[in-house]
This record gives sequence, structure tokens and C-alpha cells, in this order.
Amino acid sequence: MPSFDVVSEVDLQEVDNAVNQARKEVETRYDFRGSNSKIEFDKKELITLHASDKMKLQAMTDILNQKISKRGVGIRALDYKEPEEASMGSMRQQVMIKQGISSDDAKKIVKLIKDEKMKKVQAQIQQEQVRVTGPKRDDLQSVIALLKEKVDLELQFVNFRD
Repeated sequence: MPSFDVVSEVDLQEVDNAVNQARKEVETRYDFRGSNSKIEFDKKELITLHASDKMKLQAMTDILNQKISKRGVGIRALDYKEPEEASMGSMRQQVMIKQGISSDDAKKIVKLIKDEKMKKVQAQIQQEQVRVTGPKRDDLQSVIALLKEKVDLELQFVNFRD
């Protein structure tokens, strides 16, 4: 019986490369000269943006989004927190990298698949992934299209087997 797994994984090496590219651009751009703007990455799940004002912070988020999307990492994998005041009137914003599918999101995915009422297509939650099985490959491809359209997460479809 054909099956595939729905996962949400981010290649942290690509994120690190994108952060380094964004850091270089911030250091060399004219509008950031003389400001105390920097990007930090803890190599696990947190990117921190430091800027002297709100406009520079917005420009840094745009640069980061551009570099991350060019590296093949989906922007939906980034969770931007609210900007907060830091020392001496500067701004700080934290960006969390979402890894894995939470149990609530997995339940939503399973419910979405069951609500479509496709013949004999089943979904099971397995830790941080969802396994979808069905009798026909075409049914599974329509499930993939449905999930791409309706779910607001960065999803990958791996381990496709006939």
C-alpha cells in the first residue's frame, strides 16, 4: 500500500549560511553604517536581530527573509516574535525556527485529511511526523496538494513508497 510521511524539518546549515549572508549584507549596506545593527544565530533554533530603530529592524527582516528563501528554506518555518525595546532605545526581535510538527498541528493535519473523505486514505501521527497511507498513488498526490494549499506550515513530503 503506497504511503508517505509529512514532516517539517529545516536544514540548519542552510539557515546558518543564510544568516551569514544577511550579516554580511547588513555590515556592508550604506543605510546601516554607523548603526549598532547585528544578527545572531545560536545554531539551534533562535535568530536574534538587533537594530537601532524600527525601520532598520524591518529592513533586516526583509534581508533575512530574502536570504533564507534563496537558500531553499521556507519562510513559513520562521516564527517572528514581537519586537521589543532593548538598551539605549534600540530594538530587538527574536525569530524562532520551527522544527517538527507539534501534536496540535498533527491533529489538525489528520482531521483535514479525514474531512476530505477520500476512499481508504488514512493518516497516523508518529512522534513529530504524520504517515499517510492509501490504496492509490493518485489519492496520496491529491492529499499532498491539499496539505500544501490548506496548512500554514513548512511541510516536506518524504519517504514516498509504492
